[in-house]
Amino acid sequence: MRLDELRRRLDELYLHYDHRFVDPDPLQLVRAQDADEDREVVGVIASALAYGNVLQIKRSITAVLAVLGDRPARAVRRLDPRAAAKSLQRFRHRFNDGRDVACLLFFVRQMLEREGSVEGFFARGLEAGAADVGPGLVSFSGRALALDHGGLYGRRGLPAGAGVRFFFPSPSDGSACKRLNLYLRWMARRDGVDLGIWRAVDPSGLVIPLDAHIYAIARRVRLTRYRSPGWPMAVDITRRLRLLDPADPVKYDFAFHRMGLFKKTEQIRSLICYSTGASKTTE
Repeated sequence: MRLDELRRRLDELYLHYDHRFVDPDPLQLVRAQDADEDREVVGVIASALAYGNVLQIKRSITAVLAVLGDRPARAVRRLDPRAAAKSLQRFRHRFNDGRDVACLLFFVRQMLEREGSVEGFFARGLEAGAADVGPGLVSFSGRALALDHGGLYGRRGLPAGAGVRFFFPSPSDGSACKRLNLYLRWMARRDGVDLGIWRAVDPSGLVIPLDAHIYAIARRVRLTRYRSPGWPMAVDITRRLRLLDPADPVKYDFAFHRMGLFKKTEQIRSLICYSTGASKTTE
C-alpha cells in the first residue's frame, strides 16, 4: 500500500512540473532548437556545461551557440578546431575554457562523420541485455576520448589533465555521470519536458542524473541506502524508482529537481511520509 501511495504522489508531482517549469534550466536552450539534429548537438553542449549556477550555465551555453550560429549541427559538421578555439578564446565556465569546448565540438564533429549522429555513436557501445545504460556510458566516454583532439592539446595524444576529459566521465571510475545521464534523459525520454528524439536508447534503462538536489531529496525520502554520491547511489535510486515505473524510472527526475531548486519543503515532507513504508518494501 505504501508503494502505491508513493507512486500516486510522485505521479501527481510529475504531472505538475511540466514545461511551464523549464525556465530556468539548460534544457530550455535545447528545446528552442527547431531541428532534431540541432537539438542533439546543442544538447551535448548544454549538458556538458550543466554544472554550477544555472544562470551562468545558460550564459555559457548561449556564448557557445553564438559562435555556432543559427544551424549548430551544420556548423559543427564544418568545424575547424583551431578556428573554434580562437573564437572561444575568452570563454570561461568555471574550470573549463574555450579550448575544452572547441575540443568537445570537434569530438562531436567526428561522431557525426563516423556514425551520422551522436545517437549512432553512442549506440555502438550499447550492450544487449544490460540492466541499464552503464556499459554504454563506459564505452561512449572511452571512445570519445580516443578521438582526434585536432592538436588543441599539443602534438601527442590527449593529456591526462586535458579539460575536455571532464565532459566524459565514466561509471567505471565511480562517477555518477550526472551530465551524461541528463543528456540521455533529454534525448531518450518521449514524454513531459524531454525531447525523445533518440530511438536506440530505451527509457527503461536510463539512470537518474544525480546532482545535489536529487541527492538531498533521495536521502530524505529514503530512496537509497548509500551515503556518498556516485554511480552506485545513482543506480540504487533508479532501481527503487523502477519499482514505481519499470518502463520509465527517471521520469520523476525533473520534478525532484524542481522541488529542490524551488525549495518546496512541504512537498518533500509529504514524500517522506509516503516513503517510510515504501523504503522497507524496496530493500
